[in-house]
Amino acid sequence: MSQNAPIRRIALLTAGGFAPCLSAAVAGLVRRYGDVLPDVEIIAYQYGYHGLLTGNYLVVDGAAREAIDVLDRFGGSPIGNSRVKLTNAADLVKRGLVAEGEDPLKVAAERLRTDGVDVLHTIGGDDTNTTAADLAAYLEENGHHLTVVGLPKTIDNDIVPIRQSLGATTAAQQASRFAQNIIGEHRSNPRMLIVHEVMGRHCGWLTAAAARDYREWWSEQTWNPALGLTKERWDIHAVLLPELAVDLQSEAARLRTIMDEVGNVNIFLSEGAGVPEIVAELEAAGEEVKRDPFGHVMLDTINPGAWFAKQFADLIGAEKVMVQKSGYFSRSAPANEDDLALIRSMTDLAVDTALAGRSGVIGHDEENGDELTAIAFPRIAGGKAFDVSAGWFAELLAGIGQPLVPATPQEH
Repeated sequence: MSQNAPIRRIALLTAGGFAPCLSAAVAGLVRRYGDVLPDVEIIAYQYGYHGLLTGNYLVVDGAAREAIDVLDRFGGSPIGNSRVKLTNAADLVKRGLVAEGEDPLKVAAERLRTDGVDVLHTIGGDDTNTTAADLAAYLEENGHHLTVVGLPKTIDNDIVPIRQSLGATTAAQQASRFAQNIIGEHRSNPRMLIVHEVMGRHCGWLTAAAARDYREWWSEQTWNPALGLTKERWDIHAVLLPELAVDLQSEAARLRTIMDEVGNVNIFLSEGAGVPEIVAELEAAGEEVKRDPFGHVMLDTINPGAWFAKQFADLIGAEKVMVQKSGYFSRSAPANEDDLALIRSMTDLAVDTALAGRSGVIGHDEENGDELTAIAFPRIAGGKAFDVSAGWFAELLAGIGQPLVPATPQEH
């Protein structure tokens, strides 16, 4: 098929972990095509690259299109996600998705050709989108033009060079909402330590944004100190991120003073904070650290929240410790109004870009004046660090009395 040939079939897939944008992004793409190319056939591979490898897809028929607006009110992904890395052949053979000796990239690319896909829309993080670009390159080399237009999905908001990932704002708001209930537990025991663990492997943006949202809620409340309902007990007392250095002894001394004066301590912790130190401690003790198919440490097996709680508990004199994780609560929420507006602007441009035969990932390009555009795949990367020098974050830490000490590259 030539690059200028008419578009006959469009495919969608969502991949990686959930974010509060997937359902609405699918809806946005289907709606936009209904407006500008109403007769085109749309299919959706189920469970991301898992469905692409197995040929498992749904046809977005008339009934699906008539009820498409319903998707805006739901979280999760109606077409399903999975964590499949096409360059990890051993894992895919083990899972029965490809045969021994097969190249998964070739299997997926040939499936797209067999299915007659002219445009592929991927909704995922950096790996999802750059893998799609590899598929397109393979097909181009083998006589089939495929336009690939990705949408940036990650609650960590850590895709280079994209200013704002879809779903991240909602996830921060939901993490704040989670904390508004959990921090109420501070009166369930004297000298209570509560650790709110927030998703964010390499980037602390989500934790910081959730803390900002929580403190905005906190600042608007009315209190009853005569009956023990005090703003000090409901405040955040520390925010720990991968991008911040943590001196356990000095921070514990600061938090011990708060515990003595207020009667409890509340910490917002990014799940990626302190991971190098935790891994080093476990491996030094001879324990195996489990990793996923992408090579990432499986954070739920090392429990950073529990590790930090253990370090602080004795140092600050906590009588009871509670560690609560807001990740799944946050990432499966429906998109809020701000995210819905962002999703609509991006899905509209994604379709227009596909119709023009251009490939790339849609986003506000931080390196080019925050222009909303299709960013070339080679420029897309993950692991963008949160800028702890941002004015709003410095103000947040100053408000809770925590020193702002950026981590060195070795610490991060």
